[in-house]
Amino acid sequence: MVVGGAGYIGSHVAKTLMSAGHQITVFDNLITGSKDNVPTGANFILGDVTVYNDIKEALRGFDAVIYLAALKAVGESMTRPGDYAVNNIYGAINLLNAMAENGVNKIVFSSTAAVYGTPVYLPVDEKHPTDPINFYGFTKLEIERILKWYDQLKGIKFAALRYFNAVGYDTNGELHGLEKNPQNLLPILFEAVFGQRSQVEIFGTDYETPDGTCVRDYIHVDDLSSAHILALNYLDEKNDSLTVNLGTANGISVKEMIDSVKKISGVDFPVKVSPRRPGDTAKLLANSNLAQELLDWKAQHSDIETIVATTLAAYQKNYPAQD
Repeated sequence: MVVGGAGYIGSHVAKTLMSAGHQITVFDNLITGSKDNVPTGANFILGDVTVYNDIKEALRGFDAVIYLAALKAVGESMTRPGDYAVNNIYGAINLLNAMAENGVNKIVFSSTAAVYGTPVYLPVDEKHPTDPINFYGFTKLEIERILKWYDQLKGIKFAALRYFNAVGYDTNGELHGLEKNPQNLLPILFEAVFGQRSQVEIFGTDYETPDGTCVRDYIHVDDLSSAHILALNYLDEKNDSLTVNLGTANGISVKEMIDSVKKISGVDFPVKVSPRRPGDTAKLLANSNLAQELLDWKAQHSDIETIVATTLAAYQKNYPAQD
C-alpha cells in the first residue's frame, strides 16, 4: 500500500513499484493529490490516515506500506503547527497501530533532512545531531522515534529515508500531475513561467553562501523513487530497520535555480526579495554514502538541467497553449 500515492512524490513511487512488478494500492485523501496521478492498474482507496477506521479497514491483506502522506511546507509548519501535528504525527500513529492490528510488519517512511536543523558540519551524515529548527522537521523526527519503538515493541521493521529537496518529474514523461498550492521553490518558479503568479518571492539574500541565497541539495524524484524499491527489498532480505540520507552533496542556490529556470524556459519573470523566513538554514547538503553502501543507491538524474527540463515538460503538458 502506498499511503499518499496520489501526490507528487507518491505517484512517482507508485509508478516505479508497478514497473518493478509489485501489486499496489494507493490510499490517499486527495487533499493535495489527484486521482489522475494514480498509475493505470493500481487499486485506489479514498481515505485519511487521521481517521483510524479508514486505514485499519484498508490495510487488510497487505505485506508492506510506503508512507508518503504528510504536510510538508517548512514555512507553513511554523504558522500552522496544530495541522502538522495532527496530519503528520497523529496520522503516523494511526497507521502504525493499523499495521500492528493487521499484521503488516514493513514500512518505508519518507522522512526529511529537516530533522538535522542547522548543520554543524557539511555534508551531513546520519550521525549528525538531530535538532530541527522548524515544526515540519520536528514532526518527522518524532515519527522516526516512534518507528524505533514500534520496531522494538511490535516488530515493525522500517526504512526511514531522509529526503533532501525533491524536484523534477518523470524522466519518461508519463507523469505530469502538478501539485496543488505548491510551497516549494521549483513549482513556484514554473507557476511564474506559465503566468500563474505575477512574481516570485525569495526570502533572504544575505546568507553566508556564494550568492547570498539559501543552498539546498536537490534530488530528482525518479532517484527518490528508485530508493523506495531498494529499501523495500532491503527490509525483505535483511529484516532489519535502517535510516539513510537521500541526496547528492551538490548544492544549488535559490538564485542558481531561478537563473536555470529562466534560461531553459526562455521566460523572464519578476523576483521580489523579502527578509529571511524563520526555520530556514543557509546551507544543507547530504552525505548519502550509507544509502550507497546498504542499498546500492546513487542519484542518476539529479543534475540541474534534468531537474528543470523534466519540470518544464510537465508544466507544458498542463498548459499546452503556452510556448
